[in-house]
Amino acid sequence: MTVRTAELVMGILTALASIGLMVKSAELNIGWIEGRGPGSGAWPFWLSLGMLLASVATLVRWFLRVTPESRSTESYMTRDTALAVGTSAAAIFFLLLATHFIGLYASLILFLLFYLKFIGRHSWRLTGILTIAIPVFIFCLFEWALKIPLPKEFTEPLFYPVYDLMYS
Repeated sequence: MTVRTAELVMGILTALASIGLMVKSAELNIGWIEGRGPGSGAWPFWLSLGMLLASVATLVRWFLRVTPESRSTESYMTRDTALAVGTSAAAIFFLLLATHFIGLYASLILFLLFYLKFIGRHSWRLTGILTIAIPVFIFCLFEWALKIPLPKEFTEPLFYPVYDLMYS
């Protein structure tokens, strides 16, 4: 697939996604509710409209061949790029799969360890810091500040002492 073809395909796909989101958003109130503000579908609808306009602009520029990408016949993705994207997609898939079995926090630690050290080739020090800091931040944000529990599966008992500190 060439860069030119990829730009066309993405322009069409994002336009279709935008239209779909606009239709679903319009099932809700997209107007202004007196005394309350915008309806629940307003932001998704208008953001989708903006995305549709950007997609149309991309398609127009593609047809007019005004951008370097719209004229490029180079290969869109090299073998190395496809391998990197595939590895990233597989890592995210396993993060989601592992979340079901060992919970989000344990899965996130494994994902960050793999991604930072083996894909990103960062130092053990930075990998260790981020592998601990990011799940702690996410825990504090969701569980403590927003009061939204995330799945922990069998690791839940490890969080009991933290819950005691949070809710005592």
